[in-house]
Amino acid sequence: MKCRIVVTDDELITRMDLSEILKEEGYDVVGQASDGFDAVELCRKLRPDLVLMDVKMPILDGIKASRVIIKEELALSVVLLTAYSGIEFLEQAKEVGVMGYIVKPVSSQNLIPTIEIAVAKGKLIKKIKEDAEKLKDQLEARKSIDRAKGILMDKDKISDNEAYNLIRKLSMEKHASMKNIANAIIMNHVE
Repeated sequence: MKCRIVVTDDELITRMDLSEILKEEGYDVVGQASDGFDAVELCRKLRPDLVLMDVKMPILDGIKASRVIIKEELALSVVLLTAYSGIEFLEQAKEVGVMGYIVKPVSSQNLIPTIEIAVAKGKLIKKIKEDAEKLKDQLEARKSIDRAKGILMDKDKISDNEAYNLIRKLSMEKHASMKNIANAIIMNHVE
């Protein structure tokens, strides 16, 4: 399935042209916005895969809107579109974390490859963040289990292995994670 895209540009003709190119290429244009504020609100509602964002717009410019979208993880990727190729815009775009930067006029030859790469990179970054979060949770669980084992070993004068097996047994009996059992043991021990 092709990705879901929000097109943002203050010029109606440009939005229509971009939407037409995208639809012809099989993409799903789920929303259009005429300024950065509306783009952010659309992304909060629709959670698109990609936002095509003009830089110069009223109310909230494309760089600032992109910053919000990326920070709040409202879309997998943002690609900026601009008539300006100046270094200051490029530096701001890099700082914000957009996945692509296209200087107008836009054609399907430069738009489609940029979209495909941006979405792929967005998915990769999302997976890396999820994996890092999982590892963090596993480390916290390991720390809790080790602390609870220490408490049980000291209190009941049992071995490390026996303490671990006791936590595992309680986990199965209570249909709870070993981390939750360990945290309960720790809480019960703290006076």
